[in-house]
Amino acid sequence: MSPPDATDLADLVPDTESLVARLAEVGYLADPNLATALFCAVRLPQPLLLEGEAGVGKTQAAKALAELLDTPMFRLQCFEGIDASEALYEWNYPRQLLGIRLAEARGEGLAEESLFGEDYLIRRPLLAALEHPGPRPAVLLIDEVDRADEEFEAFLFELLAESTVTIPEIGTLRATHQPIVILTSNRTRDLHDALKRRCLYHWIEYPALAQAIAIVRARVPEASLELATQVAGAVQRLRSLDVQKPPGVAEAIDWVHAAQLLGIDTLDEDGIEATLGSVLKYREDHDVARAATLRWIADPARALRQASDDLRSDAAAADA
Repeated sequence: MSPPDATDLADLVPDTESLVARLAEVGYLADPNLATALFCAVRLPQPLLLEGEAGVGKTQAAKALAELLDTPMFRLQCFEGIDASEALYEWNYPRQLLGIRLAEARGEGLAEESLFGEDYLIRRPLLAALEHPGPRPAVLLIDEVDRADEEFEAFLFELLAESTVTIPEIGTLRATHQPIVILTSNRTRDLHDALKRRCLYHWIEYPALAQAIAIVRARVPEASLELATQVAGAVQRLRSLDVQKPPGVAEAIDWVHAAQLLGIDTLDEDGIEATLGSVLKYREDHDVARAATLRWIADPARALRQASDDLRSDAAAADA
């Protein structure tokens, strides 16, 4: 196995501060802790497991890393029941059948092993990342690994520990350039300790308000500061409610896009009513938001003033 070009990677990401700046250049605002985890994943190199609530930027971190390194990203989207044929490889059965028929037409014999060579191999994301010719290592994103079952986790151990995979018909294949591996998890279930031991680990928190505003503006630069601030604040208030699916940064970005499409410059009650489906994806969550009042979601200070005015009006009416 050829190691990554350490000199090249060292020039691109010499330290954590430089990585923060380079990530910002491609539109991803990372805090120092996340940047440190990504830096170690690139320079050690060692697989990195990113966990956090949905929509906090785990997948986007891998995409941004591949972009700044100017290297391909191979993404494996995990799901229940995923196996080697979806993740690693499968055989090109139509081509094998064609090879058999051509051999028969020529009156030639065809050894079984010749049908299971690399020419008949369909490379899925894991194998494609291992065989990437460089010069820089590919980024391999194993997305939502918690959706796969424990058997698939065990299947990943060899890849994560040694950057090798074993194909029974061919043998053990080693990485041309050891890929930079990013795994993500929404913690729908606990991952096995054996998988975690092979990885660095970082939990991505929801961003603070100021950072959330900066992220929204970085991803939607045409959005006004006022709209970005209103949306980021409204998302934080929605997360404080008892909703099934708390919105993340991804939903805030979607919300801004929807508001802009509809020509909404200020996020008031009517604007929230028109665009609530961009940020909340369950009917029950819509009910929770409306129960809290859309006025409060849009502007809690205004909602408080309005409630005070209503109380004074009711008191005056009662005195009259």
